[in-house]
Amino acid sequence: MNIYVVDSIMGSGKTSWSIQYMKQADKEKNFIYITPFLNEVKRVKNAVTGRNFIEPENKGKGKLDNFKKLIMNERDIVSTHALFRSADKDVIDLLKASNYTLILDEVMDVVEQFPLDRDDFKLLIDSGMVSVDEISGVVQWNDTSTYQQTKYNEIKTLSKSENLIFYENSILFWSFPISVFQAFTNVYVMTYLFEAQQQKYYFDMNEIEYEVKGVSRDSHGYYSLVSHNEKNLENRQWLKSLINIYDGKLNNIGEERNALSVSWFRRDNNKTLIDKLKKNIYTYFRRHAKTSSRFNLWTCFKDDKPKLKGNGYAGSSKNVCFIEHNARATNDFKHKQSLAYVVNKFMHPYEKKFFISRGVTVNEDTYALSTLLQWIWRSQIREGNPINLYIPSKRMRRLLEEYLDNNKEKD
Repeated sequence: MNIYVVDSIMGSGKTSWSIQYMKQADKEKNFIYITPFLNEVKRVKNAVTGRNFIEPENKGKGKLDNFKKLIMNERDIVSTHALFRSADKDVIDLLKASNYTLILDEVMDVVEQFPLDRDDFKLLIDSGMVSVDEISGVVQWNDTSTYQQTKYNEIKTLSKSENLIFYENSILFWSFPISVFQAFTNVYVMTYLFEAQQQKYYFDMNEIEYEVKGVSRDSHGYYSLVSHNEKNLENRQWLKSLINIYDGKLNNIGEERNALSVSWFRRDNNKTLIDKLKKNIYTYFRRHAKTSSRFNLWTCFKDDKPKLKGNGYAGSSKNVCFIEHNARATNDFKHKQSLAYVVNKFMHPYEKKFFISRGVTVNEDTYALSTLLQWIWRSQIREGNPINLYIPSKRMRRLLEEYLDNNKEKD
């Protein structure tokens, strides 16, 4: 297994390199290309000429069953993160018996809290249905227990693949099986600022070695992978010239370090401030950006959207103005000119603590910056066109400004 992290700024040619690579590869090689969005699935199918990429379909037994059949028949496959995350032991065994290269477009959510009531989990332990490894916390299913067909069949399936981890006797984490990555001949993960992303922490936690690469394009338009510290310096001054960051009194609401974080929105006494924030967003689009709703884009935490949605940026089915604050790899909003990022991003406290407890160094500020940059890149800046940007969180604004002022690529 060889794992390469292709870490280059958005728009530098990562996807173009991957398409070129697959078109030119030996036909004895097979590829699985995994991307976050369905429109990118179609793009790969059309762009990689000389290969017949197949998208798994539900032919009566679900897409995962069809995915397994395609691997068995050694077809080139393109699909989404959502399907790939459901990979089980059968998928792992089939991949081990094949010669597949994985190209992962953008990192995945590889560790997350599993939604199971604490009392339910206690019942599973007390009844002998599961046990927990004292050192690793891995949940193991007991095949000899009396109860085999229950409402906890998902727990049974996941624990048999050693996908569940019980942490601090209080919370259950789902972890994507590392053996899936280990079953490929080669793995390419295409992203930016990998150093601060969850999948990096996940690789470190599992002691998985990887090599970081950059993308280079020559004068003839040919893309190649180069050593990460050989990449050309990112032209952040050019990027900075395209971003008009609002600087005015509408930012006063975000002065505190934790302002606009999840916990800030959940405070019982913050209704007045949330109403004020809604008014600020409206004022920004109406009086400062002065763009019509067609060109406006905004985000907040999903649960707070109904509280903050307002005239001039509410959007409609034909004019979508809201996308998730952690959106990646979609081109549907490349006409958007004025943006409001009403989020102060921190890692989930338990998730952060979970990685740290396993000896992993977590950089929460770069994690937040990475999420912000990916979201900004959904707009017309990806086409080299200028944007207006409202970031009321002082912390998030500072992270972006410091990034734009640092025109050197870190080795």
